[in-house]
Amino acid sequence: MTLSLHRLTVPAYLRGLRTLTRYLDHAAAYARANGTDPDALAAARLAPDMLPLAGQIQRASDTSKNAIARLLGADPPRFADQETTLEELRERLVKTIAYVESADPTAVDAGAARAITLTFGPLSRGFDGESYVLEFALPNFYFHLATAHAILRQVGVPIGKLDYLGAA
Repeated sequence: MTLSLHRLTVPAYLRGLRTLTRYLDHAAAYARANGTDPDALAAARLAPDMLPLAGQIQRASDTSKNAIARLLGADPPRFADQETTLEELRERLVKTIAYVESADPTAVDAGAARAITLTFGPLSRGFDGESYVLEFALPNFYFHLATAHAILRQVGVPIGKLDYLGAA
């Protein structure tokens, strides 16, 4: 049995984006319970040279919507990466979820052989759609999801593996 690209991407992105949304709920509740500013958590980071929580959520959003758009051969929705509050991050996740949910399964699957080139400064890497999903898009998405989880754990938000897996 073969898995379609739609089956490999859309459910995984939706699960992860919804997990991030629940993380924001946990973060807000934690801040309220501890008498701290919930929006200060958007700036929390693991290390000085890593993106803060807001950046991790922005990159997870970008990775998912851009991957779907690239498979469709379409332009993704553009977001300004200016979110600094938990509510702004939640709104971004809502828009990203709506875009990912709107992806036509047949059209996503048709992107399996589509040529996709990523450019990072002077570096460039080409993929077909399937390799792009398996070798770049999914690993990159999960990196940012796991890093958001780690940031919130580091600051004391009571989330665990079951939250990450979407079972809690």
